[in-house]
Amino acid sequence: MTMTGILTILMYALAPFLVWIVSGLILLGGLQTLAHLRGYRILRYRYLGANLAAVAVGLSGLWWIPLLTHSRLAYVASPFDWIALVCALFGTAVVAWLVLHPLSFLLRSQPARTH
Repeated sequence: MTMTGILTILMYALAPFLVWIVSGLILLGGLQTLAHLRGYRILRYRYLGANLAAVAVGLSGLWWIPLLTHSRLAYVASPFDWIALVCALFGTAVVAWLVLHPLSFLLRSQPARTH
């Protein structure tokens, strides 16, 4: 299969989800920008709750990723299938962390007091 064939199939597969992908990118960019403007630094701020929630969202993919693809975990048989599933879980956890980490900073940070 040629590279253009692969890209064509990928675009047809992504087309129904394009609105959700763009909405997620806007949410992610907006949260990161707003948190950064309020003093958030991704490597300096640490909050265990956001980390654990991101791991929980990633692991929840074991339930909802097969539902999204109209499949079952019993069909995950080959090593390539397991690698794809683990990568999807890891990617979900990373995206959840990129949203929850600055959100927890914004919710926990106190507004500056003026006297």
